[in-house]
Amino acid sequence: MNPDDIKSIQSHAEDQMKKAIDHLEVELVKIRAGKANPQMVDGITVDYYGSPMPLNQVSNISVMDARTLSIQPWEKNMLQPIEKAIIAANIGIHPQNDGNIIRLFLPPLTEERRKDLVKKCHGEGEHSKVAIRNIRRDAIEHIKGLQKNGLSEDATKDAEANVQGLTDKFITTVDKHLSLKEKEIMVV
Repeated sequence: MNPDDIKSIQSHAEDQMKKAIDHLEVELVKIRAGKANPQMVDGITVDYYGSPMPLNQVSNISVMDARTLSIQPWEKNMLQPIEKAIIAANIGIHPQNDGNIIRLFLPPLTEERRKDLVKKCHGEGEHSKVAIRNIRRDAIEHIKGLQKNGLSEDATKDAEANVQGLTDKFITTVDKHLSLKEKEIMVV
């Protein structure tokens, strides 16, 4: 039995768990906390001459002030398609088109809306935790497979304990991200 097999399983599990955290970070950035942030419109695609293009590849997106995003298309004829794409994305903000640029005014968050956003954050966190637990399950199944092929019981238990330690570490990281985002959302 090769000890590198165990290391390989553990490092693969750790890489996958890191990806789950990276995904969570991306999703949490998209949930607005009352402040304008260009990443709020990430994921919005615009019909650019018949093919879908990310909004940030057909325009310049910048923060005008704490509650306003400005979207300056590189081509003036892209104003309408950008406006339609923002409305279709249903991000809860109605675009204001002045013929040159599009402004997104973020309304102040009500207490109820803040609580909804916190729930959405916790939902994303739960998805990440499930992904991390699934990665743990797969890693432990691989380790048990190695045990059937001759890995000692002690080595199996140690390897499983290491995978569980990784899982605990990443679940704690998810909780930290959620608590920071919740504070950011709930601050008036």
